[in-house]
Formats: sequence, C-alpha cells, structure tokens
Amino acid sequence: MKITVLILSLFVAGAACAKGLAPATSREINQLFTALENSRCEFNRNGTWYNTQEASAHLHQKFAYLRKRDMIASTEAFIDLAASKSSMTDKPYLVRCGNSQPVSSKSWFLLKLKALRASPAAADNSSRATPLRGAA
Repeated sequence: MKITVLILSLFVAGAACAKGLAPATSREINQLFTALENSRCEFNRNGTWYNTQEASAHLHQKFAYLRKRDMIASTEAFIDLAASKSSMTDKPYLVRCGNSQPVSSKSWFLLKLKALRASPAAADNSSRATPLRGAA
C-alpha cells in the first residue's frame, strides 16, 4: 500500500508542477494530506470505512484527475471538489476519529486548513514551495 501511495504522490507532484499550482496552495494541500495520514482517523466513502492511508490514496487520485483538467485553483477548491463527497454517488465523505461522532470530511478538512493557516510555522514558511507528497 505504501508503494501505491508513493507512486501516486510522485504522479501528483509532477502534475502540480506541470500546471503551475501556486506554491502556497501546493503547500497547504500537501499539509492536509499529511494531517489526514497522521490523524489515525477513519474515512467513510460510500458507506465503507477506510484507514487514512487508503483515503489518502483515493484523494490523491481525485486530485490528480482534477489537476490534469486545471480545476484546482485553491486549497478550498481541492476540499470542495476532491475531499468532500463522492463524485460518483454525490454522498458526503465522513471522518471519524477515535470514539467521536463522524463529521463531514469537508468540515474536518476546513478545520485543519484553518489551524494550518493560524499556525506561526505556516506563516514562517509561506514563501517556500513544498512539493506535494502522499506518504509521511
């Protein structure tokens, strides 16, 4: 599974460079993938719970598809178009951490994004581009 995530990460990184994704957007999306992978939460897609590595691999595929079509202009666009709901069934994705009640993945990712943007470390690194990657 880690090899699949690594291959997908390389593919996504190449797509991001080719389409000229803004460095700040690239960094934020990369940080969201890292937050998901390190969260130890579960991710529900179309009624089935997946671990975060499987969820990340799926979202990387969706991200690559959207990037190839130049449909991701912001981190919020990534969340809305790739990380919030199934493009096949239109069912919202859910995230469940520990014994907590599941929340919509859109809410979960927006909270993570807000925290990232509020972090002094994020502000200190705002001028440095970070390549996209999947596996931590």
